[in-house]
Amino acid sequence: MSLIRRGSAFDPFSLDLWDPFQGFPFGSGSSSLFPSFGGTNSETAAFAGARIDWKETPEAHVFKADVPGLKKEEVKVEVEDGNVLQISGERNKEQEEKTDTWHRVERSSGKFLRRFRLPENAKTEQISASMENGVLTVTVPKEEAKKADVKSIQISG
Repeated sequence: MSLIRRGSAFDPFSLDLWDPFQGFPFGSGSSSLFPSFGGTNSETAAFAGARIDWKETPEAHVFKADVPGLKKEEVKVEVEDGNVLQISGERNKEQEEKTDTWHRVERSSGKFLRRFRLPENAKTEQISASMENGVLTVTVPKEEAKKADVKSIQISG
């Protein structure tokens, strides 16, 4: 298996845990010798891996997450350990009425959680977030690059 999957790029700052034993008969389940790292079941598989773009501009790191149908109250943006951005949320299943007959259920439900290790130049105390049309935008301002202090030294002799 390669580090780059079709349609997504390898993210060296991601804290997502890759399970090399996923799909093997001895698996990574609770009865296995290997601990489970938050595997998803079929109910949450489609929504669990919320798609997030991360771009860096001269002024900030900008994260954009597709969270269609969620209200801002259903999404959490947090900073852990001073430099780990955590974006999480949950879409609940629609209530089933006994008189309803479902013909197709394609919209996903469940929880999602994504973590990103922020670079040292991130101003975590100034993070802002907004949500519009199902897109969460998190802006992490950057510290200005420090200019090297140049001190002239007199040459004697």
